[in-house]
Amino acid sequence: MDKKDVEKAALKAGKKIIAHTPEPVKEKIEEKVKEKAKEKFVEKTEGKLQEKANEASEKLQETKEKNAQKVHGKGEDAKEKLQDVLLSVKDKLSDVKEAGENFQEKVSSSDDKEKSKNKRKIKGVNQIKKATDIKSSTKIKSSNDIKSSTDLKTMGS
Repeated sequence: MDKKDVEKAALKAGKKIIAHTPEPVKEKIEEKVKEKAKEKFVEKTEGKLQEKANEASEKLQETKEKNAQKVHGKGEDAKEKLQDVLLSVKDKLSDVKEAGENFQEKVSSSDDKEKSKNKRKIKGVNQIKKATDIKSSTKIKSSNDIKSSTDLKTMGS
């Protein structure tokens, strides 16, 4: 016999016993049966819930590990790509640096005389006029102050 068959037989026997028992005993038995059924229901429900929670926890852990591996792999790929980009930028900057050095050499190797003349032509900070050095409107010559041809001295005089 199976466990289910035994349970069915016990249930039938229990029903027959309850049918032949006096009323006060029936009430006590019903209360006890209800309490036991409630306890069994709670135990089975808690067991099932705990089992499902454990399964969900395991699935979550597996998913977490898979995602961690994916992120780590993609991080490595990104790191390699970034290194490649930085190396190419470094190469380009070294080319630019070389071109700048070559240009500097060409500029510095041009005629030194011309270079020294250009140096003399450049005004220093002290030679630049300040706001106080600029003539105001009162210092501008009027038409009366301008010399005419009669005011000019001749060679003989």
